[in-house]
Amino acid sequence: MSHENAARPATARRSSGLSGTVRMPGDKSISHRSFMFGGLASGQTRITGLLEGEDVLRTGEAMKAMGAVITKSGDEWIIDGVGNGCLLQPEAPLDFGNAGTGSRLTMGLVGTYEMETTFIGDASLSKRPMGRVLDPLREMGVQVVSAASGDRMPITLRGPNQAAPIRYRVPMASAQVKSAVLLAGLNTPGVTTVIEPVMTRDHTEKMLKGFGANLEVETDADGVRHIRIQGQTPLKGQVIAVPGDPSSAGFPLVAALIVPGSDVTIENVLMNPTRTGLVTTLIEMGGSIELVNQRTAGGEDVADLRVRSSELRGVVVPAERAPSMIDEYPVLAVAASFAEGRTLMQGLEELRVKESDRLAAVAAGLKANGVECDEGEASLAVRGVPGGKGLGGGTVATHLDHRIAMSFLVMGLASQQPVSVDDATMIATSFPEFMDLMTGLGAEIG
Repeated sequence: MSHENAARPATARRSSGLSGTVRMPGDKSISHRSFMFGGLASGQTRITGLLEGEDVLRTGEAMKAMGAVITKSGDEWIIDGVGNGCLLQPEAPLDFGNAGTGSRLTMGLVGTYEMETTFIGDASLSKRPMGRVLDPLREMGVQVVSAASGDRMPITLRGPNQAAPIRYRVPMASAQVKSAVLLAGLNTPGVTTVIEPVMTRDHTEKMLKGFGANLEVETDADGVRHIRIQGQTPLKGQVIAVPGDPSSAGFPLVAALIVPGSDVTIENVLMNPTRTGLVTTLIEMGGSIELVNQRTAGGEDVADLRVRSSELRGVVVPAERAPSMIDEYPVLAVAASFAEGRTLMQGLEELRVKESDRLAAVAAGLKANGVECDEGEASLAVRGVPGGKGLGGGTVATHLDHRIAMSFLVMGLASQQPVSVDDATMIATSFPEFMDLMTGLGAEIG
């Protein structure tokens, strides 16, 4: 399935209680990094549990284009990497499709190489701002040979003869920007420092250390993180078991909470503290979510979640929680639509620059289905209707955004009237199993 296919609408209808046990596909963030770091390391990397969505596979293709050998044997991906500092200039533009993470991190990875690399993407990705990554790369000596207006794709980078290490304070809470600078530092002599005032997902730091990078993190008295990486150190191939994606888990999780009579267990969910904002918020709203079989896998916290239908109530979600759940706000807004009272979500400015203007897309989708909401510049207030009476009946414009599509299909499972989305093809970018997984629990989606 490709983002270039013709649109395929889908509709979700009010369902009876969902039940069963599902296992989450691999975490998208860790899957991207597994391909990248495995392709860059010397020796062999073996990966199980990789998310085989289009976005991640695009990252794999990019690494192959720069010299890595990537094959699949059964359920295991095997990578023979090139070695840090030894990426080859790709012969053709790197096409990242819809993958914002893959493209931004790869810009950091290759930007400091003395070669020319062109990045292209689909219509959605081509609208997304890349200046936040290109600005620190320019400071390191990377030349932006060409770019569409506003530092957008298509973008061609040319690396310097020798990049300069920098000390960079990240101006927004963005794991992608932080990671791009750290990856640029891998091929830069000296110490590159990233200063992170607000902590974001820390998979890059954890995984780079696991691959042998000389990286250290210090947190000062004000809670500001200082991440230092020594450039040009060798990386060694690793064995990686990718835990389940908590962002993908949000969809069956919210569905089980809002569909009466539901009892669902979601296995193998990554519980890294930088990724658990949705679970924290839903528990505050009165959601019955039990963490069972808590364990550690591959240096990350993992658990199974038992979720039962619940009477939710509105809460205020503080702005400082946004980095730990930035991708989950669309499905949280759906949960809020069925809660008693008002839910206020703050600190949402990053949603304006996702696969779509997610804040505007969520608000429009809610209103199209009878939900009262107020969209602010960086906030969303939702007034819920317990039981979903009077809700639904609308068609949602997805704007090529997989999370908008999945969130509103979840809404249709509990609203009085069906909910339709104008296109479901792009769900394959992050969660190709979504339809089968949800219908397997008893969801009426088609």
